[in-house]
Amino acid sequence: MFNSFETTGIGSLPFLSPEEAVALVLEHCDIPFWPQLPKASFRELMVPQYSEGLPSVVIDSEAEKVYLEELSQQSLNRFYEAVSDGHLFPISREFARGFYAFEEALQKRGEKYRILKGQITGPLTFTLSIKLSDNRYIYFDEELREVALMLLQKKAQWQIERLSQYADKVLIFIDEPILTAIGSSSYLGVEPSEAERLLTETVQAIKQSGGISGIHSCGKAEWGMLMKTGVDVLNFDAYDYFDNLSIYTDDLKEFFQRGGYLAWGIVPTTEAINDVDLEKLKKILSEEIDKLTSTISEDLIISHSILTPSCGAGSRTEEEARKVFQLLKALSEEIRK
Repeated sequence: MFNSFETTGIGSLPFLSPEEAVALVLEHCDIPFWPQLPKASFRELMVPQYSEGLPSVVIDSEAEKVYLEELSQQSLNRFYEAVSDGHLFPISREFARGFYAFEEALQKRGEKYRILKGQITGPLTFTLSIKLSDNRYIYFDEELREVALMLLQKKAQWQIERLSQYADKVLIFIDEPILTAIGSSSYLGVEPSEAERLLTETVQAIKQSGGISGIHSCGKAEWGMLMKTGVDVLNFDAYDYFDNLSIYTDDLKEFFQRGGYLAWGIVPTTEAINDVDLEKLKKILSEEIDKLTSTISEDLIISHSILTPSCGAGSRTEEEARKVFQLLKALSEEIRK
């Protein structure tokens, strides 16, 4: 599926110009991705970007809030009818200028890629970020949780359909930053079994549409549970959180053996980017791979590894973002030698 240590990105970049963001991606990534531009517009942040089509949603760019007004059965019925009619709920240009600039660049190039990448906000992060009028998160409304799940799956399927014009396969990452907080006092009502179900069904929807599924979490996570979802690619922060993943070596071995890939988020997208160089990253990655070889063969690890930044680079400066992807490309080239 992937070549060893191929590169891709998580999603967000700090550019205001979508064309500039796309140019960076196409220059530095083996698996190009469409860039999200949160500094250009509130609508391009990871929750509002996928909220179009949610019944009774209000996207208030001035107040920078996304919430649901009083729900009506009529608005729910319209949503269900659209789903049953096969509507895929596209992400419009004003919510994803990076997607359309990416598509236009691909058209101009006129070449067929092996793999292209898109992304959606995960169902947990999405439903635990949008509130109802009574101040509850929509996660805690059973019907709305299912509605949001369907909406996100349709947006993933829409990307697969669009990007398949330019690639043999489309990789979709499910971005779940909130996984690090599951189990904390703020989210005590979130059952691990329900979290697993939501992610499993999203993974299945991506695969059933012909896509390759990935899950990205940039902190601590229950990696054993995530591997049970049937996901094809697990993306973790290898710069700061390798020790959390290394607890799950038995699960990871089984994951590799069934064909899963580990996406090492080795280039930091925190302030640490200003203090790292190629040699330091190469040393960290080599040491981490060595630690896994106590239970997993090195050949198996290497043949099932790709490289990414540790998270999205949208919060960094443009100069820092360029350094992230320059280091990513250089590390991939160096380690393949």
